[in-house]
Amino acid sequence: MTHYVATTPGLFPLPDWAKSELSDLKGHQKGDLISGEESEEIRETYADARSAVVSDQREAALDRIVEGGLRWDDMLAHPLAVAEGVETGGIVRYYDNNNFYRDPRVVDELTASGDVAAELEATVDLLDGEPLQAVLPGPYSLADLATDEYYGDDGEFLSAIATFLAEEVGGFPDHETLFLLEPSLVTAPPNDDIAAAVPEAIDTVADATDADVVVYTYFGALDEKTYAHLMDTDVSALGFDIVAGDRDQTVYNASEYGVTDDVALGVADGQNTLVESPGTLRERVEWFADGVPAADFETVYLTTNTEPFYLPVNKYGAKLESLAAAVELDREVSV
Repeated sequence: MTHYVATTPGLFPLPDWAKSELSDLKGHQKGDLISGEESEEIRETYADARSAVVSDQREAALDRIVEGGLRWDDMLAHPLAVAEGVETGGIVRYYDNNNFYRDPRVVDELTASGDVAAELEATVDLLDGEPLQAVLPGPYSLADLATDEYYGDDGEFLSAIATFLAEEVGGFPDHETLFLLEPSLVTAPPNDDIAAAVPEAIDTVADATDADVVVYTYFGALDEKTYAHLMDTDVSALGFDIVAGDRDQTVYNASEYGVTDDVALGVADGQNTLVESPGTLRERVEWFADGVPAADFETVYLTTNTEPFYLPVNKYGAKLESLAAAVELDREVSV
């Protein structure tokens, strides 16, 4: 019998009241927190916002609670932006949309900062027995978003990023799942020189935790070569965007090259304000399962297809509730 889990890939929109408070705080600028120059008021505002998004997830009855990434001004590049040996460069468009981040330029040997671990420790203090889900960029996407000015070789740089992320994970508190977000595998697939190294890099990070690891891809479908390489990883689940792009290609990949026993399915649109009904979300699960009839999934994670920070706060909350309700539907689903 398939077990359904309602969750998200993290990176939530900052609550409106927190935006207002931060804009009113004298001297607050983008990056204050990661430079260590934030005031006590700024730290308290982010702590209150973290508490609010944990409450949002609890009230929606999600099965996994994430920290929310509210401090991640540089989005998936954040773990590098706060690390030693990294300088932040100019503003770069984030995955060809209207969001931006500061280019993290790696200028020295990478060492773990413990920044994300501290966020997760603060989240654990807010939990009341709910399972924690950690979220990080995957090694390939983080390498793709960064500029290498130290290692000098794509393979060595990818390996260094993977080791850096593994060291970060080593400092995490106990967590049930780890989502590694890998949109760059879709938007900028690895070339033949680096493709075979991607599974090893992912496994380096996955081996640093005893939690179930989900490699979550989105912004469309993976190409066949990239998908085949991903099947060489030793992770619990692969994740697929079944809202955007060529969904038929996603099903073809899974049926042609096999699929993990667990899967994460991006069934709610993380960039569209239309709130799908729980029934619609389950229908999307059924559509995927019907396309891969040989699979017998043990766990299916239902999530937004992208990070929900693109959404207005009220819409993000409604989508959380719909995901949780979709898991609770008692009608039979053929998976």
